[in-house]
Amino acid sequence: MGANEETGVRPAERPRSSLAEPPGVGRDEGPAEPQPSAGPVGEPTQHPAGDSAEPAGRPAGESAGSAGAPVGRPAGDSDAEDDEAFDAMFGAVLAGFEWHLRAERGLSGHTVRAYLGDVADLLAHAHRMGLGDLAGLDIRMLRAWLAAQHALGRSRATLARRTASARVFTAYAHRRGTLPADPGALLGTPKQGRTLPRVLRQDEAIALLEWAPAQGEGDAGEDAHAVGEDVPAVVRDAPVAGSDGGDGPLPLRDQAVFELLYGSGIRIGELCGLDVEDIDATRRTIRVIGKGDKERTVPMSAPAARAVGAWLARGRPCLVNERSGPALFLGSRGGRVHPTVVRRALHDRLAALGLPDMGPHGLRHSAATHLLEGGADLRSVQEILGHSSLATTQVYTHVSAERLRAVYRQAHPRA
Repeated sequence: MGANEETGVRPAERPRSSLAEPPGVGRDEGPAEPQPSAGPVGEPTQHPAGDSAEPAGRPAGESAGSAGAPVGRPAGDSDAEDDEAFDAMFGAVLAGFEWHLRAERGLSGHTVRAYLGDVADLLAHAHRMGLGDLAGLDIRMLRAWLAAQHALGRSRATLARRTASARVFTAYAHRRGTLPADPGALLGTPKQGRTLPRVLRQDEAIALLEWAPAQGEGDAGEDAHAVGEDVPAVVRDAPVAGSDGGDGPLPLRDQAVFELLYGSGIRIGELCGLDVEDIDATRRTIRVIGKGDKERTVPMSAPAARAVGAWLARGRPCLVNERSGPALFLGSRGGRVHPTVVRRALHDRLAALGLPDMGPHGLRHSAATHLLEGGADLRSVQEILGHSSLATTQVYTHVSAERLRAVYRQAHPRA
């Protein structure tokens, strides 16, 4: 995949208090790509390109200022005296709020950063309106802040998340006695548009996963090391689609990653956080720690199991070093692979095949759609995807018109 370092830190070590993706780097140790923000209920925001979700950063069109600013300092405020006054007034409150989100609510690192950035922006706006004490924060200031966000052209998804951030913060401050009342409870939630990401057709998904690079491409010169004794014999020498012409460690890893994303429907952050011990080759399942530190067991497809087995037998031993730890998927320098690297590899393969461009979340959505097209019930898909609400699954997946017509012809007496 041509990527250099990823990261040597697991996104969420057990015991895990968050699923924050590691602040590692992608190719040439560059910064990670921004991720879409988690919504108020902890489920991924939908994007047409399908490059979401999984844990999240800043919606399109929004500056990266607030979430990346230090806690307690509003982004874009260049006056040193105002910065000091703001920190003196709200720094301790924001630090306590961060602890509440991480330790008490167990939110993912991306959600924590998004909420902190939103609240810092809210308090900066209120400070500019003349707020001298947090106890003076009222519904008028909250609505004025959201109106200013709307005037700046923020999307409905962003406004909904910022409303949720304000509600969580004011409820927290009220419980702590900092606010005499909870003005956030009076806020309504902006309606969000429901935009489904693009998905691959079933034949396109097969083409993606059965593609093999030309002989000599990939990792020429990187010979496989001896297979470790801990690799199950049942998968040690299993053939894997897509690796015939590129059997170096990185093509083997990419194949296993793509097969697992499509064959299990897990999020990219969940995949990068997997350890070797999370794979049960006998039962063909994986243990996943999802949003809110919720653990679930997800089945994986037979091709995914073979691809992971080939990676463990012939790929991972080539890259493992003292930085690897228990990480299942490694980068070229032996650290835990970063989501940016996976995302770029997927874009490259889709482009090589002339298929619609999408990110790892598009494979997740494709997997869910194809499960429904194959007759899976919505509850089962909900469990596989790790959604806390069935309503989220109903929006997050859709059934093709062909499937609906087939069901109609089968069920209706006069079809």
